[in-house]
Amino acid sequence: MSDDGSFAVAVIGGATAGAEAADIFAKRGFLTVVFEQNARPYGKVEDGLPRWHAGLRAKEYAAIDTKLGQPNVHFVPCTRVGRDIDLRELAESWGFHCVVLANGAWRDRPLSVPDAEKWLGKGLVYQNPFIYWFNHRHEAGFSGTRYEALDDTIVVGGGLASIDVSKAINLELARQALEKRGVHADLEELEVKGIPKELEKHGLGWAQLGFKGATLFYRRRPEDMPLVSMPDGADEKTRAKIEKTRANMLEKATSKFLFKVRPLRAPHSLLIENDRVAGMRFAVTRMEGGKLVQTDELEEVRGSQVISSIGSIPEPIAGVPMKGELYGYSDWDLGRLPDFPTLFAAGNVVTGKGNIVDSRKHARHVGEHVRDHYLSLAERVRELEPLAAPARDALLARVRERQQKVSFRDYESWIRAARPPEFV
Repeated sequence: MSDDGSFAVAVIGGATAGAEAADIFAKRGFLTVVFEQNARPYGKVEDGLPRWHAGLRAKEYAAIDTKLGQPNVHFVPCTRVGRDIDLRELAESWGFHCVVLANGAWRDRPLSVPDAEKWLGKGLVYQNPFIYWFNHRHEAGFSGTRYEALDDTIVVGGGLASIDVSKAINLELARQALEKRGVHADLEELEVKGIPKELEKHGLGWAQLGFKGATLFYRRRPEDMPLVSMPDGADEKTRAKIEKTRANMLEKATSKFLFKVRPLRAPHSLLIENDRVAGMRFAVTRMEGGKLVQTDELEEVRGSQVISSIGSIPEPIAGVPMKGELYGYSDWDLGRLPDFPTLFAAGNVVTGKGNIVDSRKHARHVGEHVRDHYLSLAERVRELEPLAAPARDALLARVRERQQKVSFRDYESWIRAARPPEFV
């Protein structure tokens, strides 16, 4: 395929997956337009990856900036598809040969206990807004919902994200305890060294401080927690090795950050007292032949708050069919939607994983398919004429109109202004 710029591609979402796809298209010479709902394009790297990962965050920010700041990429910030721009109109009327949906999974999977949504803000918290607060609370202009790192927090989940939530609670408790004693505690340093070592350095202990800390409740066994992926068709020896690695990883995390884990507990119902969540009832479970079995035994657990960390799902977009909590893909490998023949989806909007590596890998897979196969073979695309000068000018005029509406001039100056001094 030639690099003559005869194709135009829209990418919805500028974070890890979107930037990866945009980079693939731009380097082939395609006119690439990236629509980003936020002012900054960093997505879950900024808002979901806890801020103690300072080095990784900085590395990912730089990678995204490099990919979105190149000449063939036209960045359109503060633009949510489905609100500011209609998806079907974008796919069918703007002149794009292809649209790649890489808008991520920003909505928490609902906690499946009776009346859960009724108690949000009254002792029930979801992971995504909690970590967003944790990452941004120090910013001078922060105006979002404020949460607390409370002792004796119940965390419902099972995976890296729920471990991060449990860590965040206990790290903040330790930091506050040290600050009260006149000791400045850097969050990143505290995470690197671990809570016991840092407290010991100042003659303190967790028990001495009187903390119970966070407790993570997981419906399966520790070795079932997906901290390391299990290969498809893994033999018994491989399974045993990975299960041991998972259990060891969890044990190291609990030792270093002092949160507790209660396995074989599935959420059943919320405990409500004085119009507020006071804890949770859990159904005791067991594993039989690799399958989860829920027993009739219930356990009541009291806590200061409940944080649900059971996964993220995509936000609905007008015109996109849903199948349960997810988009109704006809092809999960490439994120194809039956009503949108020129659309693909990439990253965790398809995979359901918040993992940066998985998101980038899937976006590369989709982007390379679009670049190398789809745009040269698809019947729907063959019906579209190459992007002649008038069509290109008309498309860019619509892009610039939206950019002007949000006061965007160029990527470098925009991103510099969008990153305040306290941004990390």
